[in-house]
Amino acid sequence: MSTFVTDKTLYQIALTHITGVGVALTRNLMRIVGDEEQIFKEPSRNLEKIQGISYRLINEIKSREVLRKAEEELAFVTKNNLELLFFTAPEYPERLTHCVDAPILLYVKGNSNLNYKKVVSIVGTRNATPQGYDACKQFVKELSTKFSDILVVSGLAYGIDICAHRAALEYSVPTVAVLAHGLDRIYPALHRKTAIDMLDAGALITEFPSGTEPERFNFVRRNRIVAGLADAVVVMESSSKGGSLITADIANSYYREVFALPGRVTDAASVGCNKLIASNQAILMQDIKGFTDHMGWDDSKRPQPKQKELFLQLSETEELVFNALNNMEPKHVNMLAIELDTPVSELFFTLLELEMKNVVKPLPGGVYKLL
Repeated sequence: MSTFVTDKTLYQIALTHITGVGVALTRNLMRIVGDEEQIFKEPSRNLEKIQGISYRLINEIKSREVLRKAEEELAFVTKNNLELLFFTAPEYPERLTHCVDAPILLYVKGNSNLNYKKVVSIVGTRNATPQGYDACKQFVKELSTKFSDILVVSGLAYGIDICAHRAALEYSVPTVAVLAHGLDRIYPALHRKTAIDMLDAGALITEFPSGTEPERFNFVRRNRIVAGLADAVVVMESSSKGGSLITADIANSYYREVFALPGRVTDAASVGCNKLIASNQAILMQDIKGFTDHMGWDDSKRPQPKQKELFLQLSETEELVFNALNNMEPKHVNMLAIELDTPVSELFFTLLELEMKNVVKPLPGGVYKLL
């Protein structure tokens, strides 16, 4: 049986089959009623009193069909020795916990360690050029010579994705593929051998249950996980439109570092990268040294977190917010509200006070960071 299957697993899976239920709502429900199992056992009259819970949602929670689907999926998980990472589990990717739209649950085949010290997502066009393949392979090779604690993430697609995975295998770098479908299949099927080879040190992961087809809209959802898992996203090649640009945009919204490999203006496969660089949405990447220097992965150049003055006068509420932001990662106000169990309206007032004390800085989209 899977290592992370518990008596709560059935209910964790069931939550993923309810339309419109994400981490924020699940966390709120668990805070009020107790745990994920109790969500399904709580009387409807009690659920009706919870803000944000519609009658439609209650009907789905009380539907036998939701638990039936979960039972089928749990049988698939057990039969195929998959790992399940619920968002409250210590093994859940720590970087994803800072993303407001993180998946409730991840299905994992292979090595479930997604919390490497350094994580790089490599993305790019499916129609890569020989130059793109060479650059991707060289980048992974150089990462392998500099770091022993690094993970390469991509999406197992044609082009740059599969090149990144195969280069990682060649140079003994653990690699993870984020899939846009269930773990009952490999898409594209041509990449099955590579996918199997990855399982020794890496993994295949997805938020989708078995039976989920690789539909077009699933790839956009997949891309947010590719972005959220990483410290940095590197776009090797990209046309003027495509999934790589979507991933880069999501990564920027998560305050991840985005890098792009420049190319000639006449090269169709470089149009997207050049556009990202020109619009300041990506850092121009020329060599591995520039990349590692910018990331602070050279210990001598590693940026030190800013320390606040020890005598800074903060109220009890302000100190709670300060501590919640003290991992130096920007956080959305909704995530802070969930963590601190505080209404957003009250939290905005506290954040304003901290802003006036030069403790926090507001960023676009309701995100805050420590100064």
